[in-house]
Amino acid sequence: MRGYFGIGVERISKPMNLGALLRTSHAFGASFAFTVAAHHRARDVRLADTAKSAGHLPFYEWDSLAAMRLPTGCMLVGVELCENAIDLPSFRHPINAAYILGPEKGDLSDEARDLCAHLIKIPTKFCVNVSVAAAIVMYDRAVSLGGFAERPVGAGGPPASDQWRLVKPLKQ
Repeated sequence: MRGYFGIGVERISKPMNLGALLRTSHAFGASFAFTVAAHHRARDVRLADTAKSAGHLPFYEWDSLAAMRLPTGCMLVGVELCENAIDLPSFRHPINAAYILGPEKGDLSDEARDLCAHLIKIPTKFCVNVSVAAAIVMYDRAVSLGGFAERPVGAGGPPASDQWRLVKPLKQ
């Protein structure tokens, strides 16, 4: 996949959510992860990040949006369940992007929204956990930019794939 992405949260307060976000961003191949104005409790992710992801990808902790520094050419994309946001399935991800999510029990600040080149939303009835939302956005990026084969018209895998027919049943 060409390009890069980072993912982070503004004003996160729970270490388990930050740990899950770090672990998932590492698994999806993020180039970096970040927090903006994180609560001091959220910074203790030792138990939550079992993959010790902060040691494997750059992790930035900015005290404010003014202190945040993104690479030149990196588009900030806000993830927010709001009326004017683009539905994630209809969104074309920028090649170079940083995704920012709002805190648990809250929204992105007006200042964060103003910095975003795009606002996207996951088409759900109500907000999901912040680490789950981050995983959904990263999955959608991987599927849409990852160079995977087009989905088949019918159920199942690609018709040219013989690997599905070669799977042997498990011995009993």
